[in-house]
Amino acid sequence: MDRAKQNNYGRWTLSSSDDDAGDDGIPSTSFSSPNRDTQSQYPCSNARKESLKRKAHPVKFDEMSKKELTPAKKVKSDETLGWGLSSSDEETKSVQNNQKRIKNKDESSRQIEASEKDQNMIKKNLTLENYKTQSNSEHVWDLLQAGEPFRLYLTKVTGIKPKYNSGALHIKDILSPIFGTLVSSAQFNYCIDIKWLVKQYPEEFRAKPLLIVHGEKRESKAKLHEDAHPYEHVRLCQAKLDIAYGTHHTKMMLLLYKEGLRVVIHTSNLIHEDWNQKTQGIWLSPLYPRLSEGTSVSVGESTTNFRSDLIAYLNSYNSPSLREWMDIIKQHDLSETSVYLVGSTPGRYQGNDKEKWGHFRLRKLLSDTTTEVPGQEAWPVIGQFSSIGSMGVDKTKWLSSEFSESLKTLGKGIRSLRTVQTPLHLIYPSVDNVRTSLEGYPAGGSLPYSIQTAQKQMWLHSFFHKWKAETSGRSRAMPHIKTYMRLSQNFNR
Repeated sequence: MDRAKQNNYGRWTLSSSDDDAGDDGIPSTSFSSPNRDTQSQYPCSNARKESLKRKAHPVKFDEMSKKELTPAKKVKSDETLGWGLSSSDEETKSVQNNQKRIKNKDESSRQIEASEKDQNMIKKNLTLENYKTQSNSEHVWDLLQAGEPFRLYLTKVTGIKPKYNSGALHIKDILSPIFGTLVSSAQFNYCIDIKWLVKQYPEEFRAKPLLIVHGEKRESKAKLHEDAHPYEHVRLCQAKLDIAYGTHHTKMMLLLYKEGLRVVIHTSNLIHEDWNQKTQGIWLSPLYPRLSEGTSVSVGESTTNFRSDLIAYLNSYNSPSLREWMDIIKQHDLSETSVYLVGSTPGRYQGNDKEKWGHFRLRKLLSDTTTEVPGQEAWPVIGQFSSIGSMGVDKTKWLSSEFSESLKTLGKGIRSLRTVQTPLHLIYPSVDNVRTSLEGYPAGGSLPYSIQTAQKQMWLHSFFHKWKAETSGRSRAMPHIKTYMRLSQNFNR
């Protein structure tokens, strides 16, 4: 029997499976909820939906309150576009309208306009290898080099000075023709606006096969299928969650090109808000070339076993659609990958299986690939994140024991340091950070932390640290990035 409960994180359901649907199919019985929130543009958490409602119907204050609560003033959009491929259709609409109004009607202007169209057509037809040889592509190539050696990037933010977007990427940059000639793609995510997502692809790629992997159920799943219906090239794949609190939160792209394969792992939902005025993180793989026919299956693996770990993660979905992508990955050379993949799948694991996923997987990697350092127990762990769940009645239940032990692991000898309390600093946006952000209070919709949970773990406040208040720059874009790091005592030397 199914049971459902409503809380601040959204609606969760206790059910072994969705019996009314196939792995990739539409539910056998079509339905819609008469109480569906008309303000919701896409299936997502309740916090996101409330944020959308506040944006659509903002609370009115008197003039004094407005002055106190006004978020940071936005920079004109034409100052934030960076190089031309990164601005979305919605972001540039007003700019384009202004340009049309002031454009001269004489012959000279028409010639300039035609010239610009020719240049845009040339850009669309260039692959990455060809594009970097053009005189006007120097900034693009420099941008890619800025992420080396680990190929880590931030997302571009609308409403800040261009210098703060240096080395950053927009989703349109990632999907643009300069990165490769797209054949098909797979998008894994938690919160998805299909109409918006399709618009992020260049026109010449918008009809290419697109697989969307999601974790929606019942009403939300039906809504997602409804949104996908107008797009014949879009297929949906539901991630089956075997436990009550399981969530499909993976944010990843698999991009197959004529020239090869690329993997992108990031922190953004596939919605406009997450790629507009939030700080997000991106890992962008190299362009993996296709292996020659007859090549041994052992060829193409990296020293970090990235290919086999990625295939194992996709295999955990047990989906025919993803088996196709597993075969594609096996056909490419991923040997240039310089990072490890740490996946997470909901479930209960015993023995060695615990070390395959999540922070136990991280602990195993740190144990096997690092060495002990004198005084390492004093090195602090610093973490930042965008949501908080239940962690128990005190810090010893999980945060300062199981989780902290994984993060502080260096070499095999860490087991003897279990009783040592490693400093743990957690950075989470304050109310004032949200109020003065580029989005104002609606930015809080992406920072779920229910009052019921917070009241049960007041002890967590002793670990909190504020974001540094700045008058300009990226810190005013609300963070949605998730990072954890360990700093040595001589880090600043």
